[in-house]
Amino acid sequence: MNMEKVHILDHPLLQHKLTILRDANTGVKDFRQVVSEIATLMCYEATRDLPLEDVEVTTPITTAKFKSISGKKLAIVPVLRAGLGMVDGILTLLPSVKVGHIGLYRDPETLEPVEYYCKMPSDIAERDVIILDPMLATGGSASAAIQFIKNYEVKHIKLMNIIAAPEGIERVQHDHPDVDIYCAALDRELNDHGYIVPGLGDAGDRIFGTK
Repeated sequence: MNMEKVHILDHPLLQHKLTILRDANTGVKDFRQVVSEIATLMCYEATRDLPLEDVEVTTPITTAKFKSISGKKLAIVPVLRAGLGMVDGILTLLPSVKVGHIGLYRDPETLEPVEYYCKMPSDIAERDVIILDPMLATGGSASAAIQFIKNYEVKHIKLMNIIAAPEGIERVQHDHPDVDIYCAALDRELNDHGYIVPGLGDAGDRIFGTK
């Protein structure tokens, strides 16, 4: 596992909120809210490398040059459906960012991810993309989502997950060694059913109350 491209965000606020998510007693409302808050905090770190430029601003005292983001074009792409829970948290910091959507399901015979929905901004090839999915388990869906985005000729892609398993990171790094992975926790392993251990259960069910 090449940890140079893996960014484990260990800020105390993130770790505290992640513990709330892991608790089986956390209800849908609180779970949904905390997922959004975690996404906001993670976005802060995942955009740390945005380029800056000098702009001239007139303050109430004088005119001077200050730093501003230099027109970097960004897009976020949640993987349906659980990734939707992270969107509002990102938009808190980046209200004008464009949003694409990608839906995947696993073929019951081949076990390979199949795209059933994909809608991207028309200028997606000109943008840096952050793919959102709370859980990086086997890595199959994440790898497929990255490849679908690359098919649009996107050059710079980041993957943002709240919790990752070693198996998922290894799969993504094998298939897409150029992609940086941002997560709040790297958990121990996958169980026989493909759930992250200790994890937090099914993120989609817990966000949308469908369990």
